[in-house]
Amino acid sequence: MILLGAAMFIPVPYVMTSPGPVFNTIGEVNKIELISISGTETYPTEGELDMTTVSEYGGPQEGLDMFQAIWGWIDPDRRVVPRESVYPEGETEEENTARNVEAFSTSQSYAIAAAMDYLDQPIKEQLIVTSVGLDTPAQDKLRAGDEILTVDGVQMKTPEQVVEAVRSKPIGTDLNFSVMRGGTKLDVVVTSGTRPDDPETEQNEETIPYIGIGIDINYSAEFEIKFGVTGVGGPSAGTLFAIGIIDKLTPGALTQGKIIAGTGTIDPAGNVGEIGGIRQKLIGARDAGAVLFLAPEGNCDEVIGHIPDGLTVAAIETLEDAMDEIEAFNAGATVTPCVK
Repeated sequence: MILLGAAMFIPVPYVMTSPGPVFNTIGEVNKIELISISGTETYPTEGELDMTTVSEYGGPQEGLDMFQAIWGWIDPDRRVVPRESVYPEGETEEENTARNVEAFSTSQSYAIAAAMDYLDQPIKEQLIVTSVGLDTPAQDKLRAGDEILTVDGVQMKTPEQVVEAVRSKPIGTDLNFSVMRGGTKLDVVVTSGTRPDDPETEQNEETIPYIGIGIDINYSAEFEIKFGVTGVGGPSAGTLFAIGIIDKLTPGALTQGKIIAGTGTIDPAGNVGEIGGIRQKLIGARDAGAVLFLAPEGNCDEVIGHIPDGLTVAAIETLEDAMDEIEAFNAGATVTPCVK
């Protein structure tokens, strides 16, 4: 009995997910607006546009104990999956947190681009550093948020151009980056190196030069849009952020006072992508009082047969689809269901 009791607390390589909190993108958390817009006209909103989340237990390295795993297998609102299906092999807690924070920030940028495109408003683009890896050539040289202007005097407009500028020269080359940081133009020298996890390094073959940064296009409007939610990671809030921006920038309450929830990644063109944890997000939305849930069409196989009572699910592939489905639901029309 003692051995059995002790075995219940031995870590096993699984992760448990459960419904997480919801955040009203047109509302406030601790008196801070989730979407704050200034410098242009905005309009009153009603109801809620809830982004849904999933809580995870186990982490990329710790895993669950057997008691937690059994609890998760028994509870229909929870799901237990192998750790490797959620986290890349060898990823640390810090690396996972950094990856999720970067994805969340990117989702906000893409949401602005998609919303401005939907509203036919101008979009500003900046080529920025999104992350700097620990113990990499760029550490203490470049910073997340730096706008890359030129590399070795050549103007950079796309992430691909920066990658080519680094990889086209031998390892050990001093690369001159011209960046904007906090409104000040700086010239920074970064010496390219080799990736410590590059399998070719161990084989003494030709390796690919790298400096250890993430790069992306940052999109912004011609007025200020800020996001106030913290403690959430990943890319799946993009669609609800875009809808929330549109609601605040257009007359009339989009929800007509209802609680509408949803999920889905979004790209700058407004395409909605599938996400993880859709079943837990459906339960979280139901528990928060939502009557309509916007689900990525790519998740429909997981949605079918798992829709909570009292919740209507509309399948969407684009931001325009989402707006159309909300309008149809408010008019009492049939929304596009998930089908096999």
